[in-house]
Amino acid sequence: MTESNLERWVAALVDELGLELGAVDVQALLDVARDAAHSVVRPAAPLSTFLVGYAAGLRAAAGDDLAPECAKVSALAASWVAE
Repeated sequence: MTESNLERWVAALVDELGLELGAVDVQALLDVARDAAHSVVRPAAPLSTFLVGYAAGLRAAAGDDLAPECAKVSALAASWVAE
């Protein structure tokens, strides 16, 4: 998928889900997905990004963004030791 397709996809998702989001930091979410997939296991990518979104949603009332959640999850994935 090209970047323009990705941008259109995100815009369509935001519209379809009835979200009122400003700028979505797509790159931060993609970085979290990459880190989780490469350091843990591939199925960790969608679960990690979902949980980042869930945590960010809980903080949304305070006007916070998802950067802290992305950083925490990427750091955890980078330090992950598979059993």
